[in-house]
Amino acid sequence: MQTNKRFKVEVNSEIGQLEGVIIHTPGLEVEEMTPENAERALYSDILNLSVASDEYATFKGVLNKITRTFEVRDLLSDILANEPVKTALLQNICYSEGALEILPRLMEQNPTELARQLIQGVYLERNNLTRYLSLERFSLRPLHNFLFTRDASMSFGNEVLIGKMASKVRDREAVIMDAIFNHHPMLETSTINPNTPEIIRNYPGISIEGGDFQVGREDVLVIGTGIRTSTQGIDFILEKIKSKKDGLRHILIQELPDTPESFIHLDMVFTFLDMDTCMVYEPLIMGTNRFHTIHIQVENGEVISIEEERNLPKALKKLGIDMNPVRCGGGIDSWTQEREQWHSGANFFAFAPGKVIGYERNIHTIDQLNKNGFEIVQAKNLLSGLCEIPEGKCVVTIPGSELARGGGGARCMSMPIRRKKV
Repeated sequence: MQTNKRFKVEVNSEIGQLEGVIIHTPGLEVEEMTPENAERALYSDILNLSVASDEYATFKGVLNKITRTFEVRDLLSDILANEPVKTALLQNICYSEGALEILPRLMEQNPTELARQLIQGVYLERNNLTRYLSLERFSLRPLHNFLFTRDASMSFGNEVLIGKMASKVRDREAVIMDAIFNHHPMLETSTINPNTPEIIRNYPGISIEGGDFQVGREDVLVIGTGIRTSTQGIDFILEKIKSKKDGLRHILIQELPDTPESFIHLDMVFTFLDMDTCMVYEPLIMGTNRFHTIHIQVENGEVISIEEERNLPKALKKLGIDMNPVRCGGGIDSWTQEREQWHSGANFFAFAPGKVIGYERNIHTIDQLNKNGFEIVQAKNLLSGLCEIPEGKCVVTIPGSELARGGGGARCMSMPIRRKKV
């Protein structure tokens, strides 16, 4: 990906018109799963790659029509052409994953092949007794989850926060994204990386993933805490905000239950759709429950208040962000809401104010959006030229019978690096 013009990272909302997004088209790493290792790979099922690939091609086709897209594998290949970067990255990965014996072999690979192997995995060479008898298939395991590019890095303002992944099986994703943002000649940004011994020592139990991290406004962050982002992770973010000493800042925190697994991130139960509209999984976000919604205010480097709020929409309204909540699964019954939330029915990705992408399979959620003024645009019609993106609100529906089984939706599969200001 050769270009002389630098691409400045700038994200100050969840809904500003999209100008650049990082994605990863799923490849053979998705097929390197069995029922036995799927749980270790953080999946509840194994995917059919051919079907998932067709669905993802539609998703990518929509993104290509509305913005500039960057593939992780291309960006990684680009930086691997830089020998010092390649050496440092491979040494880091092989040391941390206990695979130093394959370092010389990896160093011989060309950038394109090496990028593929770092994502799809490196098979174990059974050239001694220990490896011959090993039950492992790989020296470096495949990155089964990398199609969910949202989690390993988060844009906020002109900086990128690198994820501190909750599961070791995803650590290499964060290592790769950190290397890309620090070394790709096209990307102009600075990174905040919590994956250092000092930070891990100071914040025991720290974890931060992008599915829990939402930019409500330049001065408002909305963050979920649960099995993927810990309170220590939010405390780390809080300290970074305090260190800037740049006026009044707000962090809204939503506690999430440990089960079911479809609640792993905040964006599975709450996403921004427009300046005045959000998608909610009503039983958790609006209902009476034991999960706290907390508002932290920081002013000029000091925490000036920590208090509990009734729910996220009410907390946002106090800050001048008045949201009309659209209900995931519609208002039919709790069974329908649960069913559609399970298949990422609340996980929408805004590519402009009031213009969002989501799975067509969640018919009651899509119908609820339509009743709230969102015109339904089928991705296949958009890509075949039968229609265009309308001027007003719209929801572009993409197929997701297979992709949804991976445990994420359109927001999970996209990592914005630049949006226009709202």
